[in-house]
Amino acid sequence: MKKTFAEKSRNRTFLGMFAVMSATSILSNSCNVKSEKIDSEKVILKDPPVAKVVPKIDDENVDSDKRVIYLTFDDGPNRGTENLLKILHKRNVCATAFLVGKHASGSTKQKDDLELLRKDVLVELANHSYTHAHNKYSDFYKNPQVVVQDFNAAKDSLQLKDYIARTPGRNIWRLNNITNTDIKSSSAAADQLKKAGYKVIGWDLEWKPTNKMALKGNHEMMLKRIDSIFFNDLEKTSRHLVFLTHDQYLSDTDSVNELDLFIEKLQKTNRFVFRKISEYPKINEVLN
Repeated sequence: MKKTFAEKSRNRTFLGMFAVMSATSILSNSCNVKSEKIDSEKVILKDPPVAKVVPKIDDENVDSDKRVIYLTFDDGPNRGTENLLKILHKRNVCATAFLVGKHASGSTKQKDDLELLRKDVLVELANHSYTHAHNKYSDFYKNPQVVVQDFNAAKDSLQLKDYIARTPGRNIWRLNNITNTDIKSSSAAADQLKKAGYKVIGWDLEWKPTNKMALKGNHEMMLKRIDSIFFNDLEKTSRHLVFLTHDQYLSDTDSVNELDLFIEKLQKTNRFVFRKISEYPKINEVLN
């Protein structure tokens, strides 16, 4: 039995995702908007475009030759937030920004970037805690009630409408159909977040940084990793991949160019659609 690109664990023929790339093919993208060419100094258009209304895609009705990628960016607003927005508009793709409440008021620039994110139709805002655990993760997760309070503070200060969240320093999932904790000592806190109504989303693939806080490696390496994840059935939900990197890794020219090329080449395969995380399968079910 073989595995095809269209099916998960059924047959053994795999159509290499990057073997045939058509430079003229156009990505089918629910986040597409009618956009203009933007000035390099402008991130948001004067007249924001209206997002195209499309049917919700879930695991059952994604075309069999397509895969769904959820671009997510943590720790904003931060260095690189403006560059991120420029890339999204250049490629006309949507993303989800997991914001840290404390960062949103850290400086005048961060306050301004929050407003850019809030107004942008290509971007969805989600909760990444208020303090980012003060970067002391083991201590933070020892007290589940403090964790919930921290996320509530971020939700209130950022005026977030939804309860979609990602835990700082941990790859944790708490949905009705997915429960996963990378470091088991954080389980009690994760369970309390779910009990408080939070839909906790981790990730399937992370583009990590160098010690200089720039993107590590190149876009070709990341494309191969996406190929491998789908081929080896490593995504949490079949045919849906949650991709993670961070705003602050996009402050140098090379990193910006690599992320831009990464998205461009995914688009040119015509095998992927991009979605905001609120469209992840079953995420909107009421938590038990």
